[in-house]
Amino acid sequence: MSQTANEPLQGIIDALLPPTSAKGVFARSGPFEQVVEGLSRLISRHREAGTQVLRFPPVMGRAVIERSGYLKSFPHLLGSVACLHGGEAEIRALLAAGDGRDWISGLGATDLVLTPAACYPLYPLVAARGTVAAAGDQFDVESYCFRREASHEVGRLQSFRMREYVCIGSPEAAIEFRARWMAAAEHLIGKLALPFRLAPASDPFFGRAGKIMAINQVEQALKFELLVPVNSDEEPTACMSFNYHQDHFGATWGLRTDSGDVAHTACVAFGMDRLGLALFATHGIDLAAWPAGVRTALSL
Repeated sequence: MSQTANEPLQGIIDALLPPTSAKGVFARSGPFEQVVEGLSRLISRHREAGTQVLRFPPVMGRAVIERSGYLKSFPHLLGSVACLHGGEAEIRALLAAGDGRDWISGLGATDLVLTPAACYPLYPLVAARGTVAAAGDQFDVESYCFRREASHEVGRLQSFRMREYVCIGSPEAAIEFRARWMAAAEHLIGKLALPFRLAPASDPFFGRAGKIMAINQVEQALKFELLVPVNSDEEPTACMSFNYHQDHFGATWGLRTDSGDVAHTACVAFGMDRLGLALFATHGIDLAAWPAGVRTALSL
């Protein structure tokens, strides 16, 4: 059952995602986690041989984000980790004031930011190791991510889980990897019995210059999204994306192939929470009533 604009997901939210005091931040119920864990197993079964597995925490170095160019493209989405600074006396004075706003004035930025995408910590780590194979080194990465979304509809969580397969290698290797995964994704989504379509897309770049970057991204076919009707058929939700970064990360981090060329990168990203919501929106809240093939695919 796909949802329409007249059938909001309030029932699914109430049953599966208990709200917290922060907008766009939800707890996850047992059934929801059961489905996400099943999705993780299914994605892992599609992992290609030789793929290196890395799991990252939800925070990363601010210097990495700055050098990656994230602040030029998406400053409106970034979250920074701030802590109280000063000695014990200064901190106690702030806390003793009794006004909840006073201690906030003592906060200062640290050298950490909230991870905005699972692959960002990967590139400097791989660059520090040396060259990559021109034929393409592949990585399986995952992280809890944060983006300061302007709206807080259920498909736009501020805190969410992202799983990615990443290829670093020659331009041909990166492009072929993405094409291979776009085909594989249709097979994977077919196992989940989800309605979908693939479409060219652009990232939410910042400002006027960002509009030009978004147009160029679509014209060069650098990004595609797999869209599933979660909240409505008219405005489907991007549950997976397929991205070709060209040599952006390779040039930024000095990533080179064993043939001496600047490496190109590509990734396929799985929005784990969005895929979970898509499954409940399509098949209903009662897991026992889901199609047998879907339950088998998710080991439910």
